[in-house]
Amino acid sequence: MWIIAGLKSFFLLVISSSVVLGQEAEGIRPLLTSGLNELQRSLPHDTRFLTDAHSIETFLKLVDDAPPDWAAVYGHGSHDERLFTLNRERDTLRQGRIEAPGLVTFFWDGQLSDYDPRLGGFRVAIGPRMTPTRWGLVRFKPDSLPSELVAVVSSQTRNALQKDAVARTKIEIIVAMTGRLIPEESIIYDFAHDEPGKGMVMPVVRIERLDYLLSE
Repeated sequence: MWIIAGLKSFFLLVISSSVVLGQEAEGIRPLLTSGLNELQRSLPHDTRFLTDAHSIETFLKLVDDAPPDWAAVYGHGSHDERLFTLNRERDTLRQGRIEAPGLVTFFWDGQLSDYDPRLGGFRVAIGPRMTPTRWGLVRFKPDSLPSELVAVVSSQTRNALQKDAVARTKIEIIVAMTGRLIPEESIIYDFAHDEPGKGMVMPVVRIERLDYLLSE
């Protein structure tokens, strides 16, 4: 599901071009066209990239040891109380481990929308990625997203992308979000709405930096 920035909840669509980690993220950022290597070179060397099942499982083990017994939590009848207990127990056990992963980067999917000549870039619609893992489905939840998401481009890149738009070609991008686990309820455990009994893990990350990458 695509949401144009400007709506509340997960999708929020600010101004400035420089980013300092540790501060609030800025949403108007250049569109990187040289791939993932360009992004990796611009981030601190110890940033954890949580972009596949293996890296995500390693990260979860660091902060939460082992996945829940989803079958026992689901059980029979209403599972709300068992799920509530699981989350409270995990929050308590996780104390002192929140800082261990440091900076993390995860990906959401993005799509370029209309071009804004005032800002020199395309507005961005975003949607979450779901990653199947041994812990369950993992969906990262960004906290403190800026109110405006715009991918700034050069005139040459703009012309090429606008040709694609005229040809009704979807312009897909990768939205890389970098930040740290929030102190309270840093990982939320739940069940997938469309798959009864399927566990879902939602790490909540306070976003300090956004980057836009052109999909290859």
